[in-house]
Amino acid sequence: MKKPLVAALVATLAASASFAADPVQVERGKYLVTVGGCHDCHTPLMNTAQGPVPDFSRALSGHPQGLALPPPPAAVGPWVWGGAGTNTAFWGPWGISYSVNITSDRETGIGSWREEDFIAMARSGRHLGVGRPILPPMPWPSLSAMTDDDLKAMYAYLQSTRAIKNAVPEAVINPPPAQK
Repeated sequence: MKKPLVAALVATLAASASFAADPVQVERGKYLVTVGGCHDCHTPLMNTAQGPVPDFSRALSGHPQGLALPPPPAAVGPWVWGGAGTNTAFWGPWGISYSVNITSDRETGIGSWREEDFIAMARSGRHLGVGRPILPPMPWPSLSAMTDDDLKAMYAYLQSTRAIKNAVPEAVINPPPAQK
């Protein structure tokens, strides 16, 4: 076997084996992702004759890449936030937030995240634990209350999901109102 072929084979095996989680941990993570409602916002809805249903062919891939939205409506009275029909984009006083791709895709999802990054995100409410704030309606305070073992299980499951390439738009963060 030629060296470049061996190197490519080793790299492929390393990538596929880079995350070999315990199947029991993955199942626990699947359970937590399901009961935690992650699909509610990270799996786009599609319209059917019976009404909107999750499009599991795009499970956990976030806001659809090609779906450009018009500007959100103005807030009126007590109606100060809302969402898109896909249930993957939300607007409010914070700006516009898009559900991110949490599949194992290494380029557009969280496939390149380390377990420590995932836990830091959950504990801090910041992207990768250090970046921009995680915006509503993401319930990161609930995630922050989970045990490390639960977060590790969720991470294991998300890393085991089918990688779906879907580049989600960046959030639009409104500046805070000026102090008077």
